[in-house]
Amino acid sequence: MEFALLNGSIIKRSEAKVDVEDRGYQFGDGVYEVIRIYNGKMFTVAEHLKRFVKSAEGIGITLPFTTLQLTEMLEELRIKNNLQTGNIYMQVTRGTAPRNHVFPTGDVAPTLVAYTIKVVRPLENLKSGVKAILTEDIRWLRCDIKSLNLLGNLLAKQKASEQGCFEAIQHRGQDVTEGSSSNIFIVKNGTVITHESNHLILKGITKDVILDLCNNNDIPVQERTFSLAELDEAEEVFLSSTTAEVMPVIEINGKKISAGVSGPITQKLQNLFEKEVEKQCGLLVDKVI
Repeated sequence: MEFALLNGSIIKRSEAKVDVEDRGYQFGDGVYEVIRIYNGKMFTVAEHLKRFVKSAEGIGITLPFTTLQLTEMLEELRIKNNLQTGNIYMQVTRGTAPRNHVFPTGDVAPTLVAYTIKVVRPLENLKSGVKAILTEDIRWLRCDIKSLNLLGNLLAKQKASEQGCFEAIQHRGQDVTEGSSSNIFIVKNGTVITHESNHLILKGITKDVILDLCNNNDIPVQERTFSLAELDEAEEVFLSSTTAEVMPVIEINGKKISAGVSGPITQKLQNLFEKEVEKQCGLLVDKVI
């Protein structure tokens, strides 16, 4: 039997229902987070919940629980579902109210939902690398908010899927922003480069882990805008996300990157990332390197 969290109560997942007038359903009026589980432990949970709170505040939603309460409830949910490897998905919406573009007034409580998903590590892709396409970034200008409104991301990801690719690398004009569900990194002259964390991209939790790993292990790193031309000439390209970890990109629009194999800096960061996971969550049985 699977369980879900609904407004502070853990109940049977089959019984976790929300009203048809919930603003998340009608407007995408809410935010979400995905937290990775390794060895039955939540990885970077504090960082994810901090971003969750910030995203909610960014659209004027006050969470009905503290981060400590959320942490305890998510752990209880993980235990109830006996999740050892996978994800916890959580979202909060502005709540249920008669349909109106204007925010509801009065005593309307936010709707908080969370559930678990069993997901193994994508070891084959982490070892062999993935293919990507390029697409114009058509999303709104507050990508730093992890909003439920993901149509732009979905259209980009679907376009990539239809072309047999894992990811769509988005760009605004000549400037690369991020993937449809990931942050993008290039390696140029031995330096790791990724877009600065501003309103044009989501401030990735895994991205921040990678930046710390670079700074602590003498790997030159820059947070700055880089161009399509720099992407095309990159020595290595990789992407990061909660579920994709540090994943090599070996082909973009049919052109091979790094001779079509994972590059040395990407591999070093994969190794360092696994060590960080083990530091927080215990020994990993299967490893990339």
